[in-house]
Amino acid sequence: MADSQQTVYVVEDDEAVRDSLELLLKSDSKPVKTYDNANAFLKDYSESMSGCIVLDIRMPGMDGMELQKKLNEKHSILPIIFVTGHGDVPMAVDAMKEGAVDFIQKPYREEALLEKIDAALAQDVEQRKTLGEKQEILRRVKSLTPREHEIMDRMIEGQANKVIAIELEISQRTVEIHRSRVMHKMGTHSLAHLVRMILSVKDLIDAR
Repeated sequence: MADSQQTVYVVEDDEAVRDSLELLLKSDSKPVKTYDNANAFLKDYSESMSGCIVLDIRMPGMDGMELQKKLNEKHSILPIIFVTGHGDVPMAVDAMKEGAVDFIQKPYREEALLEKIDAALAQDVEQRKTLGEKQEILRRVKSLTPREHEIMDRMIEGQANKVIAIELEISQRTVEIHRSRVMHKMGTHSLAHLVRMILSVKDLIDAR
């Protein structure tokens, strides 16, 4: 079941199709917001949005694939389902390589589209849960002092306390104290768990 805060964002230039999708989604008790062009959605976009996007691939001005690229640049995690005409299938395949979760061809069965939307909403919930966990790990990393961060990096590399002490020209006892503080602040008692935590947010740390 989708989170009640989730919204299906429909970006479609054809008014009749847009209205039909809005009615379909409302009849399925899904919050929906519609846009008649990609720029309008992009102006409205915020990283706090949750749900999914049902996106027409061919639109005047900015098309669906251009909007997808713009959202990727903003590190959006909103799942995208592309709506395509028959001749657009190769484009839709390319769009999936860029991160779209699915595409559906016109004309489509309403039940098939709703199934794809349900799957995208479930994926959004899972992604946001993972992102929340990663943000918490990053918060803990930021709580470390520069010295604790330095020692944590060496711990992750597998250096023994004695080696760390020699290389940093501090006592082994000082290393042990810092090591204990690192484990406490990171909320773990296991070096293996600490390594997994840091690896899970490496992409976010590197992007900073």
